[in-house]
Amino acid sequence: MKTQIEFAREGVITPQMTAVAADEQVSPDYVRQMVAEGKIVIPWNHNRKPRAAGIGKGLRTKVNASIGTSSDIIDYAAEVRKAQAAQEAGADTLMELSVGGDLDRVRREVIAAVDLPVGNVPLYQAFCEAARKYGDPNKLDPEMLFDLIERQCEDGMAFMAVHCGINLYTIERLKKQGYRYGGLVSKGGVSMVAWMMANGRENPLYEQFDRVTAILKKYDTVLSLGNGLRAGAIHDSSDRAQIQELLINCELAELGREMGCQMLVEGPGHVPLDEVEGNIQLQKRMSGGAPYYMLGPISTDVAPGFDHITAAIGAAQSSRYGADLICYITPAEHLALPNEEDVRQGVKAAKIAAYIGDMNKYPETGRQRDKEMSKARRDLDWQKQFDLALFPEDARAIRASRTPEDEATCTMCGDFCASRGAGKLFAADLRGDKI
Repeated sequence: MKTQIEFAREGVITPQMTAVAADEQVSPDYVRQMVAEGKIVIPWNHNRKPRAAGIGKGLRTKVNASIGTSSDIIDYAAEVRKAQAAQEAGADTLMELSVGGDLDRVRREVIAAVDLPVGNVPLYQAFCEAARKYGDPNKLDPEMLFDLIERQCEDGMAFMAVHCGINLYTIERLKKQGYRYGGLVSKGGVSMVAWMMANGRENPLYEQFDRVTAILKKYDTVLSLGNGLRAGAIHDSSDRAQIQELLINCELAELGREMGCQMLVEGPGHVPLDEVEGNIQLQKRMSGGAPYYMLGPISTDVAPGFDHITAAIGAAQSSRYGADLICYITPAEHLALPNEEDVRQGVKAAKIAAYIGDMNKYPETGRQRDKEMSKARRDLDWQKQFDLALFPEDARAIRASRTPEDEATCTMCGDFCASRGAGKLFAADLRGDKI
């Protein structure tokens, strides 16, 4: 079967493109044109058919939530609950990133529990299986890796983060710059680097990129070019190793599009705010406008327990300057495996950040909701305030927990409500769209 990008190049508007256009309130032909150019992707899979979510130019910034077991905590039912919590909180996509237990089982149970597009990182299971089979992950056979990618696609993965951009030249850049302040923080990236160094061989995902693309293209699975050398510390941001991998991934994105596969590029990790805009400009220029999937980005290294906030600050900036998909960060980042509440908080923080970014990325259309909220607050219209809120149930719960004496006001001001007092003074002066 053809991929979304192949249909788009033939002038065909698919049902998925139509669904994205309706959700985004843009024309179906705009979506088709951007898909044809590789500037919008629609994570999909012929075997599963998840809900259509458009990622890319002219669309809302989307939010991804990541879940998965660890070697310490293996609870399949908990991962299913976390997946469902992520969907309920408003995640647009989901990544299943388990490294503990029966990895086929957890992947399949999570996929069955939600209708979101689900992605993963095939290197995780590949190295886990090699370690179990041979007692050494560095004995991974590349054929086993390619077979696994196919098996996971058959299960219905809508997008797949594949570490194709790490090669021997990139590792040399890492060595020559004196390694890093924060080291390497990508599980898949570290495992592949270790395999290459132990075997003295090139990364098979880079060496046989056409084979990776052919497998994903068969299922119309989006190839998300993983950033295994992303910075895990502010002082490592934009170093030579990270930029070299980004350069390769952008080049591969172009090649993959030419082969008829939908392509995403992943980026950075930890990034100071003054480098966010430049990083996105670089990626967009080098990739020909491929959608950019940003992990975080975490904007300071010193707030463990609150990294959903540090990441939201970076994500708002990223969204504003053109990032297309944001991977949430939870309060548990750097500390522990996230639980259900961590997942909810992470999704909500990232959704707020994406919304703030879109307000500034699309100022002509993105601020109308805020205008209506302002008027509802001025007029003490509580029902309308809840209707316009990003998370109305949370807002309702807070107000209900501290009920005011006068229901028109709130307990912050009570009898000294500024909105009520000013409203009486200037009600006759309202005109135009301020009414």
